[in-house]
Amino acid sequence: MNARTEWTASDIGDLTGKVVIVTGANSGLGFETSRALLTAGAHVVMTMRTAEKAAAAKSALLNDLGEVSLETMLLDLADLESIQHFSEEFHGKHSQLDLLVNNAGIMMTDAQLTIDGFESQLGTNHLGHFALTGRLLDLITATPGARVVSLSSLAHGWGFMEFGNLMFQNGSYTPRAAYGRSKLANLLFTYELQRRFESAGIDATSVAAHPGTAGTGLADHMFNRWYLRPLKALVFLGIQTPKQGARPSLRAATDPSATGGEYFGPSGRKEYRGAPVRVESSPASHSEVDAAKLWTESERLTGVNYESLRTPTQ
Repeated sequence: MNARTEWTASDIGDLTGKVVIVTGANSGLGFETSRALLTAGAHVVMTMRTAEKAAAAKSALLNDLGEVSLETMLLDLADLESIQHFSEEFHGKHSQLDLLVNNAGIMMTDAQLTIDGFESQLGTNHLGHFALTGRLLDLITATPGARVVSLSSLAHGWGFMEFGNLMFQNGSYTPRAAYGRSKLANLLFTYELQRRFESAGIDATSVAAHPGTAGTGLADHMFNRWYLRPLKALVFLGIQTPKQGARPSLRAATDPSATGGEYFGPSGRKEYRGAPVRVESSPASHSEVDAAKLWTESERLTGVNYESLRTPTQ
């Protein structure tokens, strides 16, 4: 990094020859993360759920950046069949994967299920990315210095694991509780993945990031009622832009000094905004017992097994 005290996107090195996947890349943090990685020379595979979103995002970036190495592919993280299809298509095109940015997510939605019957927030934010990472694991482990970045949130701090009621199938669902649990799961996965990389002697790194507060479209549905619409402008007043919110993800993804199991977020008060720095996550996120339980349950639910990353006791 240069002599400045604050890390910025200009500190990203030359990524020419690197192959990158960014999930949920059609807008917000994923779009800005993709833009910065493309500018640095990487070949970026941007994933979206629809062809219309893919075409619009690709057109916008090519018009803005000119000739860059950009590819779009369809992926719905709420659908295990879509994840498998994406993996097969990606394997048919690429023999390496230097960086996987598990960015896509949904936030505080009403109670609903994914196509596979999972509670939608845990199913999309955690289980979808767990399955995706597992299906791409052979390419990750075969690419020296590969990195997996998982996006969490300040909301992980109010999350709690309840393995007998993981999907809120026994009641007690609230959008807030389910979102917090999914974001806690992202960190439990990040840290457990790093432990398993190390145990297996694999030259790969698992790190996490959170954006603080950023004005993306993630929470737009929360303002659908007419009496809440005037509040939207107030809520978004003064918070970070998507470009600013993407900085922790970008530092986690590209800083050569980043080490496995680190977590990046904004430097400002309460980590709401600011330059990206190393931050601490909640004690619950470091529970190795919960991480192991979640890993076993995630393999069972998704049917995706990380055979090459078995712990010595398994």
